[in-house]
Amino acid sequence: MLRTRNTEALAWAIRRHAVEMTCLGKSSHIGAVLSEADILAVLYGGVLRVDPDRPKDQHRDRFILSKGHAGAGVYAALAECGFFPAAELRTHYRDGSRLSGHVSHKGIPGVEVSTGSLGHGLPLACGMALSARLNGERHFVYTLLGDGECDEGSNWEAALIARHHGLSRLIIIIDHNRMQSLDTCENTLSLEPFDDKFRAFGLKVLRTDGHDHRLLKEAFETARRNGEAGGAPTVIIAETVKGKGVSFMENSILWHYRTPQGEEYAAAVAELEASKP
Repeated sequence: MLRTRNTEALAWAIRRHAVEMTCLGKSSHIGAVLSEADILAVLYGGVLRVDPDRPKDQHRDRFILSKGHAGAGVYAALAECGFFPAAELRTHYRDGSRLSGHVSHKGIPGVEVSTGSLGHGLPLACGMALSARLNGERHFVYTLLGDGECDEGSNWEAALIARHHGLSRLIIIIDHNRMQSLDTCENTLSLEPFDDKFRAFGLKVLRTDGHDHRLLKEAFETARRNGEAGGAPTVIIAETVKGKGVSFMENSILWHYRTPQGEEYAAAVAELEASKP
């Protein structure tokens, strides 16, 4: 199993790797990666029951990144946790690399499925959770969605299925940074009252600070207790900041698609180095 990690240091490493990866590969979505980094760090720092030495162990927890465009963050987390050498991260999004821009499972230990078409992760997670229950397995299935992704009707269909089948060991996390693609979520398609929508579908809902590691750990502990007790799945709405950790990227829609290069890359690296735990 994964050894317990200093999650603050792991979150920093994910951010540092991701800034370099998107620069070298001239890829996008650094803002989305930076907003999810703390969530990933807490998950891979001790919550997920996975083993880099046995990535296909039948009893492992499953994790699906539904917001697959932010796959650089998952690659960085997996490399830091020993699933593959960290040096390979520098090949991200380059010709011939197995580390594609949208997260891919092909040949990459620790990645359950390839994602990128938004609205697919939760339905896949429901299928995995239902399969596990029918087979008498006790692992948990986690999926991380973007808030803009919740515009997709497939998520709400999946929520109905999850409640109907009592998939209590399904834990849904929303990276709620309030931005999507080219504008804010509010201006694109308002999600509020967000909590009430999930509750109306019969799911249990927690809301927490997606950058506070203590509160994230408490939320995951509560979600696992809910799962062990049975009943409805749990949704954790994690309040985050797009571009978190690099001041000039924070709350800026520009960094959904923009690639850090030149002076911007140097400034981002300098700021991250100065904040190293």
